[in-house]
Amino acid sequence: MNILMIEDDRELCSAVSFRLEQEGFSVTLCHDGEEGLYYMQETPYDLVILDRMLPHMNGIKVLKEARSRQIKTPVIILTALGELNDRLTGLNCGADDYMVKPFAFEELLARIRCLLRRPAAYNPAADAVSLGDVTFIPETRRLSSGKKDCTLSSREGDLMEVFLRNPGQTLPRQLLLTRVWGLDSDVEEGNLDNYIHFLRRRLKTVESSLQIKTVRGVGYQLEVFQ
Repeated sequence: MNILMIEDDRELCSAVSFRLEQEGFSVTLCHDGEEGLYYMQETPYDLVILDRMLPHMNGIKVLKEARSRQIKTPVIILTALGELNDRLTGLNCGADDYMVKPFAFEELLARIRCLLRRPAAYNPAADAVSLGDVTFIPETRRLSSGKKDCTLSSREGDLMEVFLRNPGQTLPRQLLLTRVWGLDSDVEEGNLDNYIHFLRRRLKTVESSLQIKTVRGVGYQLEVFQ
């Protein structure tokens, strides 16, 4: 599981990332808001831990920009600003949880696991997603290209949206399993391979030029041909 921590307190970053890595998470650290927003946009993290008081761009602005760009990654704000209005501002701007410093690591870990257990955090947005010659409507799970179209199953639709929102990126198998089936699911990896096969057939059905490429030993990548 990949976590991005955007925090300018380097000692805190080091301590929290060390504990999280002991729990089996992979942690990326950055120390200013602009860099953090870039990371959120370029990499499909499973969760973001975000400070409010950051150099270059404060955490609230980072969060607003991320949500305006349709970045749906769950976000926990971790900050010293703990007044009621501070909490309401963070939550109303799109945070999924809000914690005040100082904090117990065990509580942070419990909140992280709680968010990652919620498949709803990864539910498709209602807006249509277009890429290359394909348009996908998550609400109806309708996939179309030119005059051809078809309807995907719920699981196919969730998987298709993950690919369409991360074109050209190599998506690890575990990330795909977590995004589509949920953190605590006991689904076998072979099920993912089956659904990749189904999506490839769907793309052929609508005569799309998009292709899902196998990246051996890592996962899959959606290729877009101009």
